[in-house]
Amino acid sequence: MRTGIRRTAARAPGRAPEPFAWTFTTPLYVGASLNPVNSSLIATALVPIAADLHVPVGSTAVLVSALYLASAVAQPTAGRLAEVLGARRIFLSGIVLVLLGGVVGGLGGNLATLTVARVLIGVGTSAAFPCAMVLIRRRAQDAGLGAPPGRVLGGIAIAGLTTAAVGPPLGGLLVGAAGWRWAFLVNIPVTALAMAMAVRWLPPDPAPDRGRGGFREVADRIDLPGILGFAASMSALVLFLMGLPQPHWAALAVFVVAVVPTVVWELRKSAPFFDLRGLAANGALARTYLRQALSLLGVYSVMYGMTQWMQAAYGLSTVRAGLMLLPMGAVAALLSRPLARRNLVRGPLIVSAVTSLLGSVGIMLLTSNSPAFALVLVSLVFGVTSATAMVGNQTALYLAAPAEQIGTASGLFRTFGFLGSITSAVICGQVFRAGASDHGLHTLGVVLVGAGLAVLLLTVLDRRLMGRGPRRKA
Repeated sequence: MRTGIRRTAARAPGRAPEPFAWTFTTPLYVGASLNPVNSSLIATALVPIAADLHVPVGSTAVLVSALYLASAVAQPTAGRLAEVLGARRIFLSGIVLVLLGGVVGGLGGNLATLTVARVLIGVGTSAAFPCAMVLIRRRAQDAGLGAPPGRVLGGIAIAGLTTAAVGPPLGGLLVGAAGWRWAFLVNIPVTALAMAMAVRWLPPDPAPDRGRGGFREVADRIDLPGILGFAASMSALVLFLMGLPQPHWAALAVFVVAVVPTVVWELRKSAPFFDLRGLAANGALARTYLRQALSLLGVYSVMYGMTQWMQAAYGLSTVRAGLMLLPMGAVAALLSRPLARRNLVRGPLIVSAVTSLLGSVGIMLLTSNSPAFALVLVSLVFGVTSATAMVGNQTALYLAAPAEQIGTASGLFRTFGFLGSITSAVICGQVFRAGASDHGLHTLGVVLVGAGLAVLLLTVLDRRLMGRGPRRKA
């Protein structure tokens, strides 16, 4: 894997059709924005929901965790289904689930119904990214491209980074103007648009193999027992992590009981859902997963931790605290496309680690008396971290994952990212358990320095990123 890769396939003389025209990429970008915007959109609706449903504010946190849990499990599952059943079919099925979740949530009258809606939205939005990667990889192969289509991958990254950043302000406007139900109902027009574009512009899936359409054969091809074992193991692990610092020992016990037979089954399966042997042999892919988890741990720790600190210790309102973090999203969106177009990997990842370290040191130096400019500067630095980490790791994923497993690999890439974001919430809960204070913020900075150092080591010591390993064709 090299830091810059050129296209190896020469185009035919004359003006060949553009393989990644806007009609192909636009529905993918819209789909890729659904998960991050729904992840952040709900933040401003939690208090109004609690007041309207007459439940404690703390109980509405289940609406956040439900989507995280559903997404962590559904991302690789959707990728596997896309590989076997067709990426377009699974993409459209996901959009239908998001539409259904928007309707159920918009009409829901109790917390249980809203939780079901969030699960539907989490499962549905999880189909977009792995399906997009399958479709992009297939289109690149058909076009004879030997390098990642950086412009398209950059667009996917921008769609996720931008919508995650605008989610809280957009949620504030919607909830303030029309009520909390629009945190769910907004999915209806967006999914209707995405569905119309996908039906019209996405290419049809290859015809399924004849004689292999029965349930048993499909279940064997997708490794249904492996998917169910992974779902049970991941659900238990996420529930255990989200319960810290008060551990849910029952969840840990379920994790152990589920993971052991799942590992045994996957090691014996000839075409497993979670290819443990393949992952162990593909160190570049495993390191990409770890870098993504650690990078998002840092970024989301800033989003969660600094927001709490700015409100409780620095004295900012909710709106002003959110505005302080907008530069992070803006910088991330602006940097993503030019970086992705060049198909760079090692350089952006080194920049990501270095800026994460600089930003973490900056967090350690902040106090309740620091000027507002210092807070904005830390936000800007982590914006660079977010963009370079996403672009570098996404391109590394494209290069390291086997072409026939790009869907599952892309889903696992997102799952590791969710584990990083969940862990960041746990860490913030620990350092601020006695209240959001300067001391807690400085402790958070020390933790993030450790995460940044780990990312730096995973990058500079990776021989594949120095171009010494074998190159993988697109």
